[in-house]
Amino acid sequence: MMLRVIGAVLMILTVCHPASAAELLVSAAASLTNAFQEIGGQFERSQSGTKVIFNFAASDVLVKQIIQGAPVDVFASADQESMDRAVQENVIDRATRFNFAANRLVLVVPNDSKIVLKSIHDLKTKEVARIAVGQPATVPAGRYAKRALDEARLWEGLQGKFIYTQNVRQNLDYVARGEVDAGFVYSTDAAIVKDKVKVAFEVPTPEPVLYPIAITRASRTPQLAREFLGFVKSEVGQKILQRFGFTKP
Repeated sequence: MMLRVIGAVLMILTVCHPASAAELLVSAAASLTNAFQEIGGQFERSQSGTKVIFNFAASDVLVKQIIQGAPVDVFASADQESMDRAVQENVIDRATRFNFAANRLVLVVPNDSKIVLKSIHDLKTKEVARIAVGQPATVPAGRYAKRALDEARLWEGLQGKFIYTQNVRQNLDYVARGEVDAGFVYSTDAAIVKDKVKVAFEVPTPEPVLYPIAITRASRTPQLAREFLGFVKSEVGQKILQRFGFTKP
């Protein structure tokens, strides 16, 4: 249902605001929200008359929208799997794909939590009743968490505690509001609400958390899209990402 609603909004946006050479639609992983909004603002100022429109959601949701014809120019994913699917479906220009940032998966708890958690094995304790985790089928952060828990042989045993979410920012919101005892988010997410959540520990993931970006094959403004990718990769773009806690890939 959520996918159809977002897709409909994108289509309406296209009808109401016809694309021009100065308009760029970027679909990006939810965890990139704050950093990309600043990058978009600076890119607009460097390109007179340019307007960058963002669509933030779980990476898998964004891929489905693109496959279904959403008018997207640039896709930025929170994992390789989502981008790989876009390649398989032939909806992105694979020659433009590159990794532009890295992140870390962490477990956060409410700031006032008295529960002491030092490793993922501590999630078995009875004090932890609810754990926010992204739906692995659609959310990269959920896949990273599942693989880490699978490696520790904890996934199946913790099933009764999981509260599944639609994207990593929903995990963060649940923890910040104290609706769950803990949640898996990226370190960059935890950094934006330090007054509401605290990092219990870093979660060791079997593979690094890397963010790929690429231009879609259906882009109406491929040259502008290339310039945006160049800006993300530039010293200015990288400094913005690093200020929000991302590291170089």
